[in-house]
Amino acid sequence: MRECKVWEDISITDINRMNARASFYSYPNKQSALYNEPIYTHNLKSLNGSWKFLFMEAPEYSPLNFEQANFDVGDWDTITVPSNWQIEGYGNMHYSDLWYNFPIRPPYVPTDNPTAIYKRTFTIGENWLDEDVILRFQGVDSAFHLWINGREVGYSKGARMTTEFDISSYVTPGENEVTVRVYQWSDGTYLEDQDMWWLSGIFRDVELYTQPKAGIDDFKVDTILKDSYMTGELTVAGKVRGGREGLTLSYELLDDRLETVISGEQKMIDQFSFAEKIDQPKLWSAERPNLYTLLLTVKQGEEIIEVIPQVVGFRHIEPQGKAFTVNGVAIKFKGVNRHDYHPATGRVVSKEAIRKDIHLMKQHNINAIRTAHYPNSPYLYELCDLYGMYVIDEADIECHGFELTNNYNWVADDPAWEKVHVDRLVRMVERDKNHPSIIMWSLGNESGFGHNFRKMAEVCNELDSSRLVHYEGDSKTEVTDVYSTMYTWLENQPEGRISMQDIIDKTEKPHIHCEYGHAMGNGPGGLKEYQELIYKHEQLQGGFIWEWYDHGIETTDENGNVYYRYGGDYGDDPTNGNFCIDGLLMPDRTPSPALIEYKKIIEPVHTHAVDLAQGKIQVENKYDFINLDDLTLHYSIEKDGKIVQTGTAALTGISARTTKEVLLDYDLTFPKELGTDYYLTISYVTNRDFNWGKQGQQLATAQFKLPIETEALIISPTGTLQVEKSHTKLVISGEETEITFDTVKGQMTSWKKNGVEVVEQGPKLQFWRAPIDNDMYLLKDYKEKYFMHLWHEMVDSVDYEQTEDYVTITVKTVNGTTNSAWYYRCSYEYRIYPNGDILFEVTGTPDGMIENAPKMIPRIGVEMRINKNCENARWYGTGPGESYSDSKQANLTGVYEKTVEEMFTNYVHPQENGNRTDTHWARLVNRYGVGIMAVANNSTFDFGATYYETTDLEAAKHTIDLQKRDYIVLHLDYKQNGLGSNSCGQSQLEKYRCKFEAFTLKTKLSVYSTKEISDSIKAKEQLV
Repeated sequence: MRECKVWEDISITDINRMNARASFYSYPNKQSALYNEPIYTHNLKSLNGSWKFLFMEAPEYSPLNFEQANFDVGDWDTITVPSNWQIEGYGNMHYSDLWYNFPIRPPYVPTDNPTAIYKRTFTIGENWLDEDVILRFQGVDSAFHLWINGREVGYSKGARMTTEFDISSYVTPGENEVTVRVYQWSDGTYLEDQDMWWLSGIFRDVELYTQPKAGIDDFKVDTILKDSYMTGELTVAGKVRGGREGLTLSYELLDDRLETVISGEQKMIDQFSFAEKIDQPKLWSAERPNLYTLLLTVKQGEEIIEVIPQVVGFRHIEPQGKAFTVNGVAIKFKGVNRHDYHPATGRVVSKEAIRKDIHLMKQHNINAIRTAHYPNSPYLYELCDLYGMYVIDEADIECHGFELTNNYNWVADDPAWEKVHVDRLVRMVERDKNHPSIIMWSLGNESGFGHNFRKMAEVCNELDSSRLVHYEGDSKTEVTDVYSTMYTWLENQPEGRISMQDIIDKTEKPHIHCEYGHAMGNGPGGLKEYQELIYKHEQLQGGFIWEWYDHGIETTDENGNVYYRYGGDYGDDPTNGNFCIDGLLMPDRTPSPALIEYKKIIEPVHTHAVDLAQGKIQVENKYDFINLDDLTLHYSIEKDGKIVQTGTAALTGISARTTKEVLLDYDLTFPKELGTDYYLTISYVTNRDFNWGKQGQQLATAQFKLPIETEALIISPTGTLQVEKSHTKLVISGEETEITFDTVKGQMTSWKKNGVEVVEQGPKLQFWRAPIDNDMYLLKDYKEKYFMHLWHEMVDSVDYEQTEDYVTITVKTVNGTTNSAWYYRCSYEYRIYPNGDILFEVTGTPDGMIENAPKMIPRIGVEMRINKNCENARWYGTGPGESYSDSKQANLTGVYEKTVEEMFTNYVHPQENGNRTDTHWARLVNRYGVGIMAVANNSTFDFGATYYETTDLEAAKHTIDLQKRDYIVLHLDYKQNGLGSNSCGQSQLEKYRCKFEAFTLKTKLSVYSTKEISDSIKAKEQLV
């Protein structure tokens, strides 16, 4: 018979824990309450800091009498609270998305149950005992016992939720000792199988504070809007502790200038409630988060016992038809999923780090957060109220591992587990109920469905009917108010899965994408098409990108180089590897290209050309509530990277969801240069400071090619060429250039300018790219069926012809993969002119058993090896950041300069990166201006330059594994496959796929000095 242990007993959610209640602080007077800083409360001590620490393999190894105050801890370690003990070097680091790390026998957990005992002392004065002394833990993973001065106080589980104990009868004036024993595994672990590192310990703040013995124990604030949202009703109801005669409650609602809007007073004993009407309240939304301050003052006669401040936001949430509305508007979520996470401290996240997160989100047009998949740090919600962020608050429930047992509903539909499910829902709702930013309660994530979720929804509605209920696992929306899906495909969806069109056609409830756009590595692509669909249909109310952070663990190698570990780097098995590297932010908080793209996709202003010759455009406001008065339109006319004209325009009178024609005051009568394109570039910039960013934040952009036609500049090369043929070599030389070909392989092996070798290996077809994370489900077929990484070029012929004006070299090849009966018949043509320019053309025609070819191939293009000193890149195309066919909206057309090093995107898990789309010309030069240039001949091309071969990127696990080559790899691509989101979601959309198709890539290649280039950039060679 197995011994019953409290940490395996689902009938016990806690022992002696205080009832869940709203998160608030109590102050001794109004002035302190208005500051609303914990240091001004009655009494408060942070117990963060150094604790004595004993780590063991199981609870049973705890020393006898360890909880006693006189127990000798001299040989114990010291640990910082808050922290995760794995990050501090105890136990094992482990990442998994799917699996429990032990046999599934709910509620039982392994005998090997890593456990830690924490001890520290604290001192309190006599005056503390005049009030109730409360010890609050904001987060302990996974369950724990508490002792004060050797006496057991209680027990709690539910890792990511607040736990409070009344320890008034356990403490004495002077020094006291607290002992906490924390268990890594408990029956609660079965509800805590989220996609993240398994991290344990006391990981959020620990606070000791007092509250008056007679005062407010809990309260709930509700706002209702009536009369077309012109009238607000504030209702407040609460419980009183230590009820006694003579207590009065006075209340006062202050506006943002701290002027009184309403006030009142009433007697109270055990509870209180009041309702007040407010005419024309300033409404709260994510776009304009207007807040009021409610002061609740408890008095005994004239003596102030406590003052409690609470921010209030007037907003009203309700379903209307197939949509849900906030203040009458069917809003659009432009959101992200967010964990509490930091690369150096795990799930310990400082207030400053959270504040920076919100600032970054606001600066990137994000308006919503889903707290995946548990209640986040309490401070997050305060900031979401203040800065304006819609929140789906999610209960600490995920049972993903059960999916693999073929009984996903194992605990979800077992009434024996009802209590522990409901407990987590109740504690979340009670803690966070007064935050206006929260507009939905989520019952959890990926946990099946059944009796316990029905019960949670019932309890949720009883506790708070003012918000909507969400749970993606309720696929039939039996108990939820919104239809929520994950990674729903736009097209080509796998068999048995619904599509976005199915949702549009069939659903009767509002739809949200609680997860989409998997931001793993390089990607996601295709966000533009999702957003266009969201704007088109009112019942599609947006979604949440997975996710905000890369969950890499900061590590320094022996040379001081910082890199980031992921699953499997600690010998953890099973693991989902780098699946935790899936954020819009790199681990060091650097915005990824995906975040820059998402910012553009969800930008609040869209611009449409009306008559560009006359400066007429149409400005469309995509906000749900606010006008564009806080933005100023800045425009410039640019050519070749230089600004010709600039100007601004005011955006007054453009209300939410309306459009207006705007006239830009530019003049197109200026002198034009031959062979030059002119672009109108527009940016929408904040014209005042916000609490999330200083004036000058760019929130939206637009660009149009102006209707200015100029004649091309024609250059006729002069001079003579010599051809020298030997056994296996062909050398073509002019006055300053020398080009060498290997006539066996049909490949350029050297290209020199004035004796300097610029090209070390000439163009060779390349159809493979270093796999990106979003290619992961293609790789098995790519590598084991099609051998796509093993291309072979078989040369059929190498011919040359010399005329008076140029030399033409033609190479015929067959290009195919190992064991393939499908292949390309290709032709390289080099037309070499006396000045050293080459008109280069490569074509390919599918041949062989075409029906056996793959539906997508990674790329079609050529690569070259360039002298490593040609590190300075300049190009005319999209930029400045990397771009791909389905992820390029954020990059505008222009002339840009970067070093090859700067063009590299340092993804935690190395992969294809750094591509630039729609390139008209690109060049690489050394410090003396000598280098190579490629100019598009008939259409644009993609280009990239890097110090790594595709094989280098593919082989590396981490950035520190990469060793620079002693040359630069230059890619010129006819096409590269889109990114998609197929690490978890939609594969590449049809229009962005690189297919086994006929192709032609034409460029003019020049090895030159920049002194010679002023005209040839724009020139079209005269062909003889």
